[in-house]
Amino acid sequence: MPILSRPALVEHLVRTRIAGDVATPRDNNLSHYRKLANGDRHYWLGLELGDRWSDEQDVLAVMAERCGVVDDPAHRVGQDTIDPELTVDGLDRMAARLRKAAAGKERVLFATGHPGSLIDVHSRVAAALRAQGCDIVRIPGGLIADEGYVVQFADVAVFERGATLWHTHSPEPMNAILDALGEDGRPDLVIADHGWAGRAGQRGIDSVGYADCNDPALFIGEAEGTMQVTIPLDDHVIDPRYYEPMTAYTLGASGLL
Repeated sequence: MPILSRPALVEHLVRTRIAGDVATPRDNNLSHYRKLANGDRHYWLGLELGDRWSDEQDVLAVMAERCGVVDDPAHRVGQDTIDPELTVDGLDRMAARLRKAAAGKERVLFATGHPGSLIDVHSRVAAALRAQGCDIVRIPGGLIADEGYVVQFADVAVFERGATLWHTHSPEPMNAILDALGEDGRPDLVIADHGWAGRAGQRGIDSVGYADCNDPALFIGEAEGTMQVTIPLDDHVIDPRYYEPMTAYTLGASGLL
């Protein structure tokens, strides 16, 4: 796939609704910000936020700055947005971290709570890093979390229950992996999303995560320095192939193509 210029990628992100006017409605975003501020751990995505973010308006301010949602607290329903320029900024920061991983031939773990949309994004980056000599983590077999199994497809850890791959925000699958790997098998870098990314960062591992506008925790994690990079995007658009130009851009910017 040809690598798009930054302006062309921005246009693609808006046209496919990966960014720009996204599908996630404003009221859903604000509900999640409120639940995070009220201490609901489900919305902390594996991070430990204490009482530092107990004001919903502080959460909104971070999301306006780092994700590009509408910054007006009086805007309660209707359309909300992700700034595509911030998405590409995040991809550029991710590319810089990938260059470092490739130069150091680091040990890298990939995981997703969105197997229906992001598994191919993660898998392509894993293949590119392996070609540069990085050690892509192979997780131990038989891992159990949240009454299901933590398994791996195409180099990407996912959560399985009832013969189905599940959409999950839980940090417990990442806990299971890191506990099983132990200190000797600890990755240098995790590239993931949801609770997989947040818990890796919370446990002191360099963590890069994709995050939607209704998942504020990873943006807060980057603001506090727990996350290395958080990339704003709609994490489940209608066709997973829409992410391919974004992945190609990232690999091109990182020098991995």
